[in-house]
Amino acid sequence: MKRIAVFASGSGSNTENIVKFFRNNDLARVTIILSNKKDAYVLERAQQLGVPSISFNREDFYNSNKIVRTLEEQGIDMVVLAGFLWLVPQSLIDKYDGRIVNIHPALLPKYGGKGMFGMNVHNAVVAEKETETGITIHYVNGRYDEGNVIFQAKVSVNPSDTPEMVADKVHHLEYEHFPKIVEKLIATL
Repeated sequence: MKRIAVFASGSGSNTENIVKFFRNNDLARVTIILSNKKDAYVLERAQQLGVPSISFNREDFYNSNKIVRTLEEQGIDMVVLAGFLWLVPQSLIDKYDGRIVNIHPALLPKYGGKGMFGMNVHNAVVAEKETETGITIHYVNGRYDEGNVIFQAKVSVNPSDTPEMVADKVHHLEYEHFPKIVEKLIATL
């Protein structure tokens, strides 16, 4: 059984979706949830779901081996970023080379990079009068949203759509596709 670690910074709806997807899956389980915010709702979700969780600070993440050691101790096979907003340090990328994936709420390379997350992305999509948007699942490298693309799914944006309506459409794509792509990737490990 493969072991998945999920990193999240916010409410954790994608994290919960992934945990539930793998709950009765013979291939893998989410065995730990990590957050860079000690008051993030994702930690409460983790408790409700019965999944161990930890929070950490910048020092732990960037200037020590604490997180890499934690993942090693947990026997983690794959790292999934689900709304995690910090740049991943090279030590973690090196340890899990080709085994760290992220989901982005736009069709990269559009609307990617530092500061482009959540409603910032959807506001920009609407402001630019885009006719489509979607999700990108990609490998993580040392730069925001620049890793090799694994999968994209599109949804139309209507002229009357608000950023909130676009966000809702994108969330549906995330919930539908992210766990399935993680499953396909982990099956190759």
